[in-house]
Amino acid sequence: MAILSSRKAQSDSHHSSGNPRVVDSAPMPEEEIPAREDGLRPRCLDDYIGQTALKQVLGIAVRAALGRREALDHVLLYGPPGLGKTTMALVLAEELGVKCRVTSAPALERPRDIVGLLVNLQPREVLFVDEIHRLTRVAEELLYPAMEDRRLDLTVGRGNSARTRALDLPPFTLVGATTRAGSLSSPLRDRFGLTQRLDFYALEDLQAIVKRAAGLLDLPLTTEACLEIARRCRGTPRIANRLLRRVRDVAAVRGGVKAIDGLLVDEALNLHHVDQRGLDASDRRVLELILDAYGGGPVGLDTLAASLGEDPATLETVVEPFLLQVGFLQRTPRGRIVTQAGRRHLEWEEKK
Repeated sequence: MAILSSRKAQSDSHHSSGNPRVVDSAPMPEEEIPAREDGLRPRCLDDYIGQTALKQVLGIAVRAALGRREALDHVLLYGPPGLGKTTMALVLAEELGVKCRVTSAPALERPRDIVGLLVNLQPREVLFVDEIHRLTRVAEELLYPAMEDRRLDLTVGRGNSARTRALDLPPFTLVGATTRAGSLSSPLRDRFGLTQRLDFYALEDLQAIVKRAAGLLDLPLTTEACLEIARRCRGTPRIANRLLRRVRDVAAVRGGVKAIDGLLVDEALNLHHVDQRGLDASDRRVLELILDAYGGGPVGLDTLAASLGEDPATLETVVEPFLLQVGFLQRTPRGRIVTQAGRRHLEWEEKK
């Protein structure tokens, strides 16, 4: 992982003023090195586990850019949350040997926010914008000439005295990340030279990620324990690392644990209501309500949300995607239905 280059006082002033944090590859004094947990991100493409096709495409682009001594083409990364979009942006900056300025679209509400970012960029630097689909229309229009012609068009004055002034920008790389690629406007999406999707991780890749993280955290995990965490993390490295920390908590409280095995992992994750397929209490609550109150469905989203006391958008964007992915829930024109696989997982027939 690239390391924050600014000292704490500078970081505090950046946060208070809304400026992006700047990530640098230069080492920091020992007292400023982030906690071990913050060092779980890979620092280079070779350390980045999984997403083989993505790494191949970006690796070629990076080597070509370095060979020509040019800025990397603009990159759009999209896919479900927690799959490593931010990490990949930091890795790209590390591979290019430049700083990465990190911000998010909601922080760029006013035109001067994005203008300040662009005019302060150094040649070939990486600007990472998370949730880029949430950019305002004004911010997008400022980005169009910046991305395409390395030019910033500013309007000076008002009314009849208004005039346009163009500022030249150094070559830079915009890396945008989004979970909703379809929400980007076509003019913005078309200006990215590289558009890549991150997919859910295979079980063997997740095992390798858990094993690597356990080594960084000095946790003695057995192969069985790595597999158990990998099975329950929904194909998502962020969740795998989170579950690993919960297992670490239980092991620390136990004390004297020489090796964390599958039984200890099972006990720790059961405490947090994460079952063998990665379903949590909210997932099971949705499935059980459809089965118990609506005979397995179909039931409409609004009716389901009202019965659970949840917001329909929360159910649709947070809970349902994983249930659909594992085949436990089905969307139909008439409503949501629990599948036979979902019934078997909950052992519903035996309960009835």
